[in-house]
Amino acid sequence: MKLTMKVLQVGVLSIWLSGFIFIALSFYATRKLPSFNDDRISHHLFNHSAPKIAIFSAPAPFTGSVGSRQSLAIRSWLGLSPQITVLLFTQHPSAFAFARDFGSRLMVEPNIDFTFLGTPFFHSMMARTWAFTSDIYVLIDPETILLPDFISTLNYAYKVNRDWLLVASSHNVSHFPFCLSDDGKHWLRKDGKRVRAQEFQEILGQSQQGNLCEGKMLMAWNRGELPLNNGVFPPFLYGKGTHNPWVISEALLCEFRFVFDASLTISSFSLNDSMHLSNQLGRVSHVTDAEKRIWEYVGNSHLGALYGSSFFHEINSSHLAKLMNCYGKYLNVNTTKNTVYPVIHGRPRSWKQRIFHYSRLKKTMACVDGTESSNRRLDCSLTDQLKTSAPLDYPFSLESLLSVVADKNKTIVLAVAGYSYRDMLMSWVCRLRLLRVTNFMVCALDHETYQFSIFQGLPVFNDPSAPSNVSFNDCHFGTKCFQRVTKVKSRMVLQILKLGYNVLLSDVDVYWFRNPMPLLYSFGPSVLAAQSDEYNTAGPINLPRRLNSGFYFARSDSSTIAAMEKVVKHAATSGLSEQPSFYDTLCGEGGSNRVGDNRCVEPETNLTIHFLDRNLFPNGAYLDLWLKKNVKGACAKTGCLVLHNNWISGRLKKLERQVLSGLWDYDITTRMCVQSWHRTKLMS
Repeated sequence: MKLTMKVLQVGVLSIWLSGFIFIALSFYATRKLPSFNDDRISHHLFNHSAPKIAIFSAPAPFTGSVGSRQSLAIRSWLGLSPQITVLLFTQHPSAFAFARDFGSRLMVEPNIDFTFLGTPFFHSMMARTWAFTSDIYVLIDPETILLPDFISTLNYAYKVNRDWLLVASSHNVSHFPFCLSDDGKHWLRKDGKRVRAQEFQEILGQSQQGNLCEGKMLMAWNRGELPLNNGVFPPFLYGKGTHNPWVISEALLCEFRFVFDASLTISSFSLNDSMHLSNQLGRVSHVTDAEKRIWEYVGNSHLGALYGSSFFHEINSSHLAKLMNCYGKYLNVNTTKNTVYPVIHGRPRSWKQRIFHYSRLKKTMACVDGTESSNRRLDCSLTDQLKTSAPLDYPFSLESLLSVVADKNKTIVLAVAGYSYRDMLMSWVCRLRLLRVTNFMVCALDHETYQFSIFQGLPVFNDPSAPSNVSFNDCHFGTKCFQRVTKVKSRMVLQILKLGYNVLLSDVDVYWFRNPMPLLYSFGPSVLAAQSDEYNTAGPINLPRRLNSGFYFARSDSSTIAAMEKVVKHAATSGLSEQPSFYDTLCGEGGSNRVGDNRCVEPETNLTIHFLDRNLFPNGAYLDLWLKKNVKGACAKTGCLVLHNNWISGRLKKLERQVLSGLWDYDITTRMCVQSWHRTKLMS
């Protein structure tokens, strides 16, 4: 049944003008795509009143066939208009090398949140887009090629006097025999001649078009005043499913913006590659268990069900108004309500008012009916994607995880944490990420921390021997819980040392100003370098039980392994925490193995214990640094590499002290690391 014609009442003059314009356009129009090489069209698209467009994408490394396809796609974007600026979310060096040839129009942004395998976080990407100054924002798959009707569609949308969100699916093309000109403005055949619009029509007509539930789709929105959704974005992993239909569903439910599907007016496509794996965004491809990266899709599905209202409402993409271009005239078509709306450049009073004169638009209705009938395949539902019973679990063994995370010196930074310390763990992680320290791992003391860490993209593993009921305890210094938990640390360090990896054990309440590893490496083999817990400014720093087991560097050598075995054995029979066991075993009870003011030598293993310079590695009581008005400035004067937030009783007091000091790098509300662009907007 043909669509019933319902359009806005805009007055007698508007009706007359619409009919006149339509008749004039119909006289010249054909059902073909516009000529993409028409200089008149190019001049129209590049006029000075055109909106500024910022295109964002998260590419894989620019290597091999993937790199070639991404390069072609990005060049196609930049060639459409001088008003386009592209920002790439990646930390891979190949992207910086690629961007150098395009000047200020192509920038690389490494300062968002990534998982330990290099997958960018969708919510961090979206936050970064809002910090960029532009008229229109576009988020697109890095291999999607755009044609000029992308610009004409956005120019139309920009004039709509309402905040909007545009989405569009792309075609999958298996054969594309064309190349871009050097300036990126024209498509050429092998003979060097420009490609005719009919040739594009034939290729796209024979290709398969995706749907809005798949990963390769485009989203665009105007800057406007209203957000896309009501609430925060979940920490989705980009390109791993769920996030695109989730955004569409939430935008429809909150009704802040007019949401429409422009798949029929934006010609976009990607080149098929059967060898292209789903994990190309990540850094790792050599670990067999990680190849498919199933947990990333499972995690996104869980997040989609946990956040927002999509899980409770059946929203189908067929509910979207679909933008069509019939004989040069843009129309928004709501197929579920059998409604057609003309171009609206003002805020409407009602979307249900009618204009008669159906006979004038009979030819347009035929276009709408014909186009709409081929558009059913674009529809999809989010609900089924959210109903997953698959557990969220990593496929890594401890040894395989170590092989992925460790640096070139086979060194890892280890943190041990329970759920009550999850926010402090994340601030610690964010600080290390800011310092470009990527070789860290987390030992989770409970299932809650393990799941939380996976959602946050951390390299995490469970310790099966960890004490139970840690999640809900305030395991601060002196409690029985604290005593049990600390013994997990030495056991895990010993296990990792035996696997052939060096370990820097760092509690999550240790704030890193700079990377201490270069200095710690200088101590050489058979030396365990540890923080001193002595607070007196004068005198020895290796006094009895002043070794702090919350920050130390241990090498994987025979002396260190043998000494750590003694520590673990001693701690297992002690009713105290592991810290006294470190000192009593390595430095001797009462300090009998002390050498000078800052060392001990364990006689049986010949391991040297070096107590680190407190000006560089101060504990929480040294020089009363935490009491200074400007903690960061006071530490800069002493040359701090790290500062331990210990010598304070209670987790909440510790948390408050660190947050108020400004030594905090995690936004608890958005689940993102705090970046410089949160404070300073990048101007386009």
